[in-house]
Amino acid sequence: MKALMKTTRSVKPAEVEKKWQLIDAEGLVVGRVATIIANLLRGKHKVTYTPHVDCGDHVVVINADKVRFTGRKLAQKIYYKHTGYPGGLKEITAGKVLEGRFPERVIEKAVERMIPRGPLGRQQMRALHLYNGTEHPHGGQNPQVLDVASMNRKNKVGA
Repeated sequence: MKALMKTTRSVKPAEVEKKWQLIDAEGLVVGRVATIIANLLRGKHKVTYTPHVDCGDHVVVINADKVRFTGRKLAQKIYYKHTGYPGGLKEITAGKVLEGRFPERVIEKAVERMIPRGPLGRQQMRALHLYNGTEHPHGGQNPQVLDVASMNRKNKVGA
């Protein structure tokens, strides 16, 4: 009967092999690219995925300031933050964030909200590297270039 038994093997943190992935976000929709990035950071694309271990890859995103929103989200999507003082709720539209000083925060916040909260999620978010231009300092790691645009076309119905 031993041959019929199935066991799930949990990978240990020392056994995890982290790779480097490169994504060019120019012209991509924020939510679609954020789900791909979140799955890569969590390691859900690997056969050895273990929920309680950081088994994801490092993800380098270039052209993070050239992402796009669908519909009228650029003007209507609002990000909120609170100063901690009474009446201190501040809001800013997605268009103003993209025009502002740190436009990569749009992708950062979208991915952060798809990653679990807690110590494991913070550890996984440290593997996300966002850059506004095409230059990045991670050339020595030889990141594998992912063609996210073709992945989105394959997953659409009727394409």
